[in-house]
Amino acid sequence: MSSVPERSEIATEYKWDLDSIYASDEDWEAAFASVKGRIPELEEFEGQVTEDGETLLEVLQLEEEVMRDLSKVVSYANLRSAEDTRNQEFQALSARAQSLSAEAQSAVSYVEPELQALSREEVRDLVEEKPELEGYEHYLDDVLRMKPHTRSTEVEAVLADLSEVTGAASDVYSMLTNADMEFPTVENPEGEAVEITQSNFTKLQKHPDRYFRRQVHEDFYDRWADVRNTVGTALKNSVTKDVTMAEVRGYDTAREAALDGPNVPVEVYDTLLETVRKHLHHLHHHAELKRDAHDLDELRMWDLYVSLTGEESPTVEYDQAVEYITEAVAPLGDEYQGRMAEGLDSRWVDVYENRGKRSGAFSAGTYDTQPYILMNYQDDVESMFTLAHELGHSMHSELANESQPWQYASYEIFTAEVASTVNETLLTHHLLDTVEDDRFRMHVLDQYLERFRSTLYRQTMFADFELRIHEVVEEDGALTPDRLDSMYGELKREFYEPAVADERIEREWMRIPHFYYNYYVYQYATGISAAAAIVERILDEGEPAAADYREALRLGGRKYPLDVLETAGVDLTDSEPIERALAVYGDYLDEASALL
Repeated sequence: MSSVPERSEIATEYKWDLDSIYASDEDWEAAFASVKGRIPELEEFEGQVTEDGETLLEVLQLEEEVMRDLSKVVSYANLRSAEDTRNQEFQALSARAQSLSAEAQSAVSYVEPELQALSREEVRDLVEEKPELEGYEHYLDDVLRMKPHTRSTEVEAVLADLSEVTGAASDVYSMLTNADMEFPTVENPEGEAVEITQSNFTKLQKHPDRYFRRQVHEDFYDRWADVRNTVGTALKNSVTKDVTMAEVRGYDTAREAALDGPNVPVEVYDTLLETVRKHLHHLHHHAELKRDAHDLDELRMWDLYVSLTGEESPTVEYDQAVEYITEAVAPLGDEYQGRMAEGLDSRWVDVYENRGKRSGAFSAGTYDTQPYILMNYQDDVESMFTLAHELGHSMHSELANESQPWQYASYEIFTAEVASTVNETLLTHHLLDTVEDDRFRMHVLDQYLERFRSTLYRQTMFADFELRIHEVVEEDGALTPDRLDSMYGELKREFYEPAVADERIEREWMRIPHFYYNYYVYQYATGISAAAAIVERILDEGEPAAADYREALRLGGRKYPLDVLETAGVDLTDSEPIERALAVYGDYLDEASALL
């Protein structure tokens, strides 16, 4: 039987090194107590923030000290929790860390309202009085920009205290799908029993045996039907939270509130939806290629993930993937390449799936720690690309942390998804240029096409769905599981017009955790668009373009996201980068069609 191992069965070199944060849980407890003991210090300055430049600087520096320590406490707890969501001790650490974070955020909730009580001229006077405050000028500008949507000190404190409650729907969904839900075991064509999981579902959908794919598809989504009311309620409450918080802060819509945080105009979102919808013919061409490549009368939902070659992915073991990715980023410069290789040798990555491990992949870490990458590596081409993606995030953090003070090291998701996709794109170019094996090359080409399909089209479809479900709540409509099924099914049929959408696929919304992240997914689509333009420029112009891109990464959050991308030569207020990315997708489809 093909089964998922326990964590203890995985070799140490393939697990991340959390000892570099705290050597033991006891050290974490000491750090937790230290942070908790300093929270009263944060509260002492309430009502005094803008007395003079000296006091303002003291408040900001104290906040940095406590929050840097807090971020390590929270990161360690969350990473432990992700290792095994069944482990109640780890879940308790995570819950306590979240509570401590809420307490700390509440303790400093007065800072921004007190700053916003001043005019820009008065803030400028404080900076002139204390020149060290010049290092906070972008932060101060951002605080004042949000003045119309910041409530009183009392209300901000209440909102901070409620952060655990407002995140409850996402927490419930995560525990249900990662810890409590178990999926059926199916027999593969070789007669082996295979347990379906959240992490391996997509891989199983790529199996060359069509009957097996159908069985996996049906059993998987039938299991979701058992919890549709629970998941539907969780998503409804999550959307309601988004809408309510936007109303509290004086926004017309939840989308406007979500995009205003990183200072991204809603027109960017609308341009994405409009531009992609105009080019659905590329996606339809991709679907038709799959149908014709496999000589199918009709393409079904369990055929969407299968390779154009009709074969399972060639085996790409983790160590080989590391070698390919390290070679691929050479155009970004020796320092970038060397830093990434060193990180991979320093156990940045938690490589393999284990029982109870959080599904999917992510890159995490803090200003004072190394990056940490969670993987559920499956020894295939897709996993290799996912590793490249997460390493893009990690290297972004490394360069920003090195170049910026704490207050500017964090960057918005809007720019983060560019860094991850640049790595994927460079990996594709490298493999197509250097690997001679035709079967492997075809799988790389197929994977890149799948990345475009799943990142540019699928995430835009998700963004459309997210907009629609928020609009239902904003218009006082009922967001029931039946309505969610209907709305999702309508979009799925439009985007995948050449394929037959069955009733089960209408439940796909239930397995997407990103719908709990409040207008997050569109940034994957804008990210791949910007990445395509950046890589094209780097490959055409060489080091000058690579230097511009590295500078954009090093900026972190010192500028607003659109300004950061402008440093790398991309303007996402225009549809041109999206059009260019879609044209690249079309060109690769034509190449695949000729090969087939």
